[in-house]
Amino acid sequence: MQLSNAQVDEFMRSGYLLLPELFSRREVDVVKSELPALFAGETSTSSRILEQDGRIVRSVYGVQTTNEICQQVTRHPRLLLPARRLLGGDVYLHQFKINAKAALGGDRWDWHQDYIFWRNEDGMPAPRVVTVAVYLDDVTEFNGPMMLLPGSHREGVIEPTDERVGNGSGRLRYALNLETLRALVSRYGICAPKGPAGTVLIFDANIVHGSAPNMSPFDRAVAFVTFNSTENILPQSEHPRPEFLAGRDFRPLTPVDDDVWSAPERSRLRDAEDSVAV
Repeated sequence: MQLSNAQVDEFMRSGYLLLPELFSRREVDVVKSELPALFAGETSTSSRILEQDGRIVRSVYGVQTTNEICQQVTRHPRLLLPARRLLGGDVYLHQFKINAKAALGGDRWDWHQDYIFWRNEDGMPAPRVVTVAVYLDDVTEFNGPMMLLPGSHREGVIEPTDERVGNGSGRLRYALNLETLRALVSRYGICAPKGPAGTVLIFDANIVHGSAPNMSPFDRAVAFVTFNSTENILPQSEHPRPEFLAGRDFRPLTPVDDDVWSAPERSRLRDAEDSVAV
């Protein structure tokens, strides 16, 4: 899948691009079928973050290293090719995570920019990085959609006046304070890109974003793939962050087949499972 010139222009202007129903429900179901095991922590190389109650899963990081389906997500051409186009060349995987945002339990994410984390914590040279979010559930106004300030990426890095140490809740280091947020919202406004499962949201590393708690009875799982330019690799560090937070395999990603989740053998298996369920 290649972005049109108009789509690229829209991304450069707004700092994000929404691609409704880029994946079919059947394709999304292939990925969603992996979530129970991933959220249960049935892998030794992933990192699970829990909500403040210590019970509900907030996020899982790095599961592409042990889960074949998640690894295919990071190399799917409908995600990889747009990232290449926007970043002007080859890309590698900087980070992969799934945010659960569970029904009646998913907490907020403070207003922030992503690049400031990667610059300050990992030494990333420049914001030549984009994140591609795949909606694994319908994202509505009720279940804690991500909110963006369209155009705010043009501000560059916004240095916070106070730092808050993240602790597994919504309180993030480098979160924006109230005065800064008010000024930015008055300038750019707020939007909440919504859509059915299978929709894809691509956003700039400097766009200001956050999300409210999920007060609905509906889950809002989203897979986030962060692609970094191979010309923007992280410097050597004596004390690098864990690989699941800041990938250091700088080899360019190559795409899997576009129909990787609709192969005949997988379709037959899914049909058999459906018939048993009925």
